Amino acid sequence: MTLSDSQRFATASELSSADKHYPDLVLIQDAGGQCLSFYCKYCNQLSLSPNALVGHPLETDFAPAIAAPYLERLQYVVEYSVPQQFRYPFQCGDRYLVFDLTISPVLMPHPSLPIAMVSGEWVNEVKKIDAFALVDQLGRIAPPLSPEHRRKLLSYVSRDVGRSLDLDTIHQKTVDGLGDLLALDRCLLCHYKPDDPILNVVAEFHRPALDSMLASEIELDEQSPLWAVLQERQPQILSAAAIGLSDLSGSVLAVATYHKEQSNGLILMHVASPSPTWMQGDLQIVQDLADQIGTNIAHATVFAESQSLAAELQRANTSLQQKHLELQRANISLEEAHQQAEEASRLKSEFLANTSHELRTPLNGMIGFLKLILDGMADDPEEQQEFIQEAYRSAIHLLNIINDILDIAKIEAGKMDLARDPINLDELMQDVYRRTCKQAEQKNLSLEVRTPDIRDPVILLGDYQRLLQVMLNLVGNSIKFTNEGEIIISTEILPEKEVVRGEERRFARISVADTGIGVSLEKQDKLFQNFSQIDSSRTRQYGGTGLGLAISQKLVAAMDGVVNFFSLGEGLGATVTFTVPLFQDPIMVLNDSTDSSELLKPGN
Repeated sequence: MTLSDSQRFATASELSSADKHYPDLVLIQDAGGQCLSFYCKYCNQLSLSPNALVGHPLETDFAPAIAAPYLERLQYVVEYSVPQQFRYPFQCGDRYLVFDLTISPVLMPHPSLPIAMVSGEWVNEVKKIDAFALVDQLGRIAPPLSPEHRRKLLSYVSRDVGRSLDLDTIHQKTVDGLGDLLALDRCLLCHYKPDDPILNVVAEFHRPALDSMLASEIELDEQSPLWAVLQERQPQILSAAAIGLSDLSGSVLAVATYHKEQSNGLILMHVASPSPTWMQGDLQIVQDLADQIGTNIAHATVFAESQSLAAELQRANTSLQQKHLELQRANISLEEAHQQAEEASRLKSEFLANTSHELRTPLNGMIGFLKLILDGMADDPEEQQEFIQEAYRSAIHLLNIINDILDIAKIEAGKMDLARDPINLDELMQDVYRRTCKQAEQKNLSLEVRTPDIRDPVILLGDYQRLLQVMLNLVGNSIKFTNEGEIIISTEILPEKEVVRGEERRFARISVADTGIGVSLEKQDKLFQNFSQIDSSRTRQYGGTGLGLAISQKLVAAMDGVVNFFSLGEGLGATVTFTVPLFQDPIMVLNDSTDSSELLKPGN
């Protein structure tokens, strides 16, 4: 149906040519919204067929603009037998017609089929956006409760609020409890101080469609009705405009909270409906609740002030202790020795605590998966095999941790025996790449291995397994502490010779560089200390005992090499290098290429 603008926005007089003694619209509907009878004065003008609507829920030919709020009121009338009057838009094709509705319960001899009669007077026609705005302005509906029932529910709110000594919690639970219980559109709690002309909104409950008024200010003077509420401490029902809330419609129930005859807050309960659902008993019930809230606010305020005083005393005590330490530093040698002993004890305790956690984690995993198998919790052989594999992986992880601890103990005791055999660099790098590339792929990191361009294979001198252990420690650390970017393992042959044990040797320098989280300059000196973590929070976040670098340094030193760490700071990546003696001098290839090294990447 296509209508011109003059037809679309016709006046009531142009459409109301029928008999004025009957309502413009009469419906009989059940609680689900199904239309049992339909009458409209304007069926002809609106091209409506009543017979097509009867027996079905109202749909696009003639339906509430938004179904849910309309059905909520219809079901309210049917369930509680309480009539409702409100203004609501209906959609007829592409038109939106506004009616003043009255929904009344129809008492039937068979209450199993509750129905209601909807009668309406046509008001005007509006645009779609205005129709939706009209629906949004409707207030909420509170179930009709007896004063005793409401008093009981309000006592629950009071008890819930009274369980806390935190001011913010008390404020929010108060407005939330009242908003839900009394079906309010908005509930504000304002903080009040005597002689302060401003009320500050510190907590708020409101329907999602309404804008927030949290942290707003309400001016207060002796002519304001709110001033009388605060001074007389008696609840009053006021218009929103009368108390300076010009952007709100409807009425506001204002009640003061107080303690020992002194007001300390104000609760504003807003209902947007022009006919609010306040019951006469609500005023005294809400006042009783406000008395309890005022006491809770006073106690929480005293508690907060005592906490603030305790914190101030703690700061003063800390300052005195600091000055006492400064005086003690006069005896520098004894003080430093004492501090070093305490620091060593603390670091060892921290290391033991972290290590015990790292030991328990895989051990608990093993016990857990084996217990599942013993209890027959595996649904099928495939799941049982998966449990066994998880227990095996936990056992290997536990073994690696124990090996790290034992290695440190052996090195410290001087009982670490290292082989001095020729090691093929290419074979070592291939072994490292094979063992770590999957870890890099899982974190979407680029892993490259670069070897020097020479004629003969590079042969190192050392212990293959221990050198592999060092490489896996360094590459594993880089993968662990790098979230994006790349890790590059490279080798260069140093040109100079060094005297080792009375013999001249040349060295290869192996580097592991990453784009990871890096280390601040002031913390880098702790990297190779036993029982030391540069940041215990990193240990909790990334896991591990933190022994990897210490073990690597000692193993490299035992093989006549030197470990160095480089980082420009946090977030700037890191590079660890170490030197290894060469078994023989390789023959270098001289060419003009700026980078002729071989690259290994995941997937190659």
